[in-house]
Amino acid sequence: MGVLSNLSEEIKNAMRAKDGLKLESLRAIKSAVLLAETSSGSSGPLSDEQAIKLLQRLVKQRKDSASIFRDQNRPDLAEPEEAEAKVIATFLPQQLSDEEIENAVIKIIQTTGAEGMKDMGKVMGMASKQLAGKADGKRISDVVKNKLGA
Repeated sequence: MGVLSNLSEEIKNAMRAKDGLKLESLRAIKSAVLLAETSSGSSGPLSDEQAIKLLQRLVKQRKDSASIFRDQNRPDLAEPEEAEAKVIATFLPQQLSDEEIENAVIKIIQTTGAEGMKDMGKVMGMASKQLAGKADGKRISDVVKNKLGA
């Protein structure tokens, strides 16, 4: 559980600093981890891959909530969600730039011999595995569509 190895220490630091927002975000991570580890099909502690997927899901939930709040003209509710998403994202590996994603997708298209949108599933499957945790699925999808000529 290397990705979340310093979670408890970060919680203590947030408590000492009286940083309510960060503390709330970290507690949300801890809660989600404990739920995942104790759920009925789990095999104990989360692997790094599982932890990254969990963190990505938490960030996506916060961003989606913030987007909904912004659409409803409620910036007072959107801003804390966005701030929590940033705190949670600090536990994720460094995200790839658009150029790096594009280069990886081009290599995948060349190795699979993909020609057009009919091969998008094949390319997305490989790209999602290769770039897991390093890039958002929507960003990958956009690049793949662009390269396959959507």
